Amino acid sequence: MYAEERQQAIATLVAEQGRIAVATVAEHFGVTTETVRRDLAVLERAGILRRVHGGAVPAAALTLVETALGERNATRAEAKRKIAAAALDLLPGRGGSVLLDGGSTTAALADVLPADRSLFVATNSVPIAARLANAPGVTLHVLGGRVRGLTQCAVGETPVRALADLRVDVAFLGTNGIAPGHGLTTPDEAEASVKRAMVRAGQRVVVLADSSKLGREHLVRFASLDDVDVVVTDGEADPAVVDHLEAAGVEVVTA
Repeated sequence: MYAEERQQAIATLVAEQGRIAVATVAEHFGVTTETVRRDLAVLERAGILRRVHGGAVPAAALTLVETALGERNATRAEAKRKIAAAALDLLPGRGGSVLLDGGSTTAALADVLPADRSLFVATNSVPIAARLANAPGVTLHVLGGRVRGLTQCAVGETPVRALADLRVDVAFLGTNGIAPGHGLTTPDEAEASVKRAMVRAGQRVVVLADSSKLGREHLVRFASLDDVDVVVTDGEADPAVVDHLEAAGVEVVTA
């Protein structure tokens, strides 16, 4: 295979997978990691991708592009159900308190909360609040504010101020990206402000992120890896990223 053909194939892999690892690409094409790094440098100069630690992500990964909640609900649904099931083991005991960030994976957790355990649940997500409004055993606290239509979550100073007065056992957060070198990120500053407040409000911080989020970076950082206790992901997670997370002191649970 000529270098140009390989580089085109690499560009296709990045677009399809969201992130590629140098070692994996080298094995796939039967070339050295140094050759792959040179290919990535060529593609980065062409504006096709952006190199990150251990691999590359699409050049658009750091833009303001953000998918709507309805689209995310239909993406990787089975992986999100498995993540939610695994996250049940991280719930506090009877009478405990949790925060549920907005998002499709945290919504999957809301769907499977045990009916036989009394829990205080606070959320800024309109869909999650609707699901839990009549849930047995749940004392629901809705964080108000301006609702973003794209994510259907309350943002702004109102939820941030409310979160400053809360202290819960576990904060379950979603994220658009989580990368070893940059932490947890999202495309929107208003969403990031609420997520930061949620991190501060949780005695324990658990991030629910399917494997497509690992290794990705977006525009606004809302937490470092030092802020995170546990990441729950699926079996397709890049082993290199998992190793980096664990080396940073984050417990990784694979569903």
